[in-house]
Amino acid sequence: MNETTGAGPEAGAIVDVPEEWRVTASVTPFQGNKTSVRTDDVVMPDGTVVRRDYQVHPGSVAVLALDDRDRVVVLRQYRHPVRQRLWEIPAGLLDVPGENPLHAAQRELYEEAHVKAEDWRVLVDVYTTPGGCDEAVRIFLARDLSVAEGERYAVSEEEADMELARVPLQDLVRGVLAGELHNNCLVVGALAAVAARAGEGFDALRPAEAPWPARPFTV
Repeated sequence: MNETTGAGPEAGAIVDVPEEWRVTASVTPFQGNKTSVRTDDVVMPDGTVVRRDYQVHPGSVAVLALDDRDRVVVLRQYRHPVRQRLWEIPAGLLDVPGENPLHAAQRELYEEAHVKAEDWRVLVDVYTTPGGCDEAVRIFLARDLSVAEGERYAVSEEEADMELARVPLQDLVRGVLAGELHNNCLVVGALAAVAARAGEGFDALRPAEAPWPARPFTV
């Protein structure tokens, strides 16, 4: 790993920027229902060509829903790849290309928790595993919660065994730092919420319809 020297970037210069190295060949050896695996031959800065395998993902949304008692809506669900039952915040895939992420987040909060929210903000945008997957996740902060109208969404498979709870935000942060909670959206969402509140406050967060270059959408 190269080590930089000097005073470092100027204030305001720490920002990710788009860049795309030349690809000389690309194949898709596996195509799943929602995701696929792609193999690209990529030209490195020194001219050598290396092969990179990665998962192609439609993108996801997640919701840190915070009630008036400073509790977060969480659910516990079995995740087979890691062989654990994880506490998570409501989340789901973008079902179609170009889907409005706010609409997707509102849908997931309703389907998984039967909750609706009146105040929505963008909390944070992340790439979950940029070394091996192009998944981008937008995590929303949802407040002014109430029980959703109508019948509960019919769940199946892992969701049929899902457990719902409301947990104080500080308890989630404690669990994250103690190594007891591991779901990436819960970890990032809880820590970002505490940081946002300690900084300029929730009202200074980006609006719910803020642009998302990683997954462009129409309002």
